[in-house]
Amino acid sequence: MAIPTTYSFTRYLAAKKSVDDRALNRHVWHSLVQTLPQVASGGAVQVLEIGAGIGTMVERLVEWGLLSQATYTAIDVDPEMIAEHRRRLPVWMAAHGFNVWEDTLTRQRFWLNGHDIVVETEAIDLQHFVGRTQGRRAWDLLIAHAVLDLLDIPTTLPSLLALLHPGGLLYFSTIFDGATILQPEIDPELDVQIEALYHQSMDQRRIAGQRSGDSRSGRHAFAHLRAGGADILAAGSSDWIIFAGPEGYAGDEAYFLHFIIQTIGTALRGHPQLDPGRLTPWIAQRQAQIEAGSLVYIAHQLDVLARAPGQSAM
Repeated sequence: MAIPTTYSFTRYLAAKKSVDDRALNRHVWHSLVQTLPQVASGGAVQVLEIGAGIGTMVERLVEWGLLSQATYTAIDVDPEMIAEHRRRLPVWMAAHGFNVWEDTLTRQRFWLNGHDIVVETEAIDLQHFVGRTQGRRAWDLLIAHAVLDLLDIPTTLPSLLALLHPGGLLYFSTIFDGATILQPEIDPELDVQIEALYHQSMDQRRIAGQRSGDSRSGRHAFAHLRAGGADILAAGSSDWIIFAGPEGYAGDEAYFLHFIIQTIGTALRGHPQLDPGRLTPWIAQRQAQIEAGSLVYIAHQLDVLARAPGQSAM
């Protein structure tokens, strides 16, 4: 593909789906599959996903057989993401044999051979959602996929736990954990500097003036969960590993790689410790490696399954 001149976060999330499918830790996933029926509060399983994006996770949960009778609440702060979620999901469900029973601005319902899945979507900030919902509704499972490293876990976790039924489950997947690897090397010293400064930008990041996670959020999640009274049931690595095979990069993963390089460049452009005369050629070389099919990208991440305090409604 040609080097993009503009970048779409929606397309990036769609391209990322195949990357995540490979990366998600199967031990943690199977632990979720085995444990969820034990904590469901009766009837349809109640699932909440925060930072739901364009809906690739609910698609995955349906395709991988986790959901049969479920009410799935998906929230995201970005109205564009929720609009794409609402547009994309009925098309995907129909392609997988589901009948669309209901399709309104905030609620969609799908049915197939006893599978009855209701999906509620809303564009809303997490803090406002918690303030409006806490104490009025509770879920069996809360999912944060590729989101936890964007949140200040110590201040956010108590609110997340309060959204669950006693003994409910937290499934935190692809939490970034301190390694961005790009091969082949260009300039070993410069490569190390760029990785360090990129991670530093995560450590210093603020969203709406608030702390927003760090570059080692994965390893830090263990202590934060235990401090919140949660039991950790399973954990494992969920590294993104992208390389070109005999026919090139899979799916739209070349675009995904271009987006990653663009993200690094945006984060570091103008950094006082980095000579722009070195960063710009470095970005161009990485883009050329993608076009040649030689770039290998690895990001170290973790998946964690935990149980909220209290007894589940078994």
